[in-house]
Amino acid sequence: MNVNEENSQPYMQSLSSLLNKLQHDGYTEDFRVTAQGLQAPGNDEKSWAPADVKVVNFYRFEGPSSPEDEAVIYVLETSDGVKGTLTDAYGPNADPYVSDFIQQFGTLPKKGSHS
Repeated sequence: MNVNEENSQPYMQSLSSLLNKLQHDGYTEDFRVTAQGLQAPGNDEKSWAPADVKVVNFYRFEGPSSPEDEAVIYVLETSDGVKGTLTDAYGPNADPYVSDFIQQFGTLPKKGSHS
């Protein structure tokens, strides 16, 4: 179940439909966070620090019965125009690199819906 207020939007009914919508909107990179910073697959030489990244929006999903099904999708843009998403587990299963990276942004922006 999606806990966002926009769950009336068809693309908000599942994690995969949201990711498809975001890809359609140009957020094509599947970012990951390493000790070096934010990276895009296939370009391990390039890393972005939090100062070089903007969090455009985020979405939180909860599984129907298990905390292991909880996820957060961060919609990101880098200072040099690379757009993509970063997916993390929510709660105790969260990736510590992702948690540390995202905490550096302070309060995250939340838009009413992603168009």
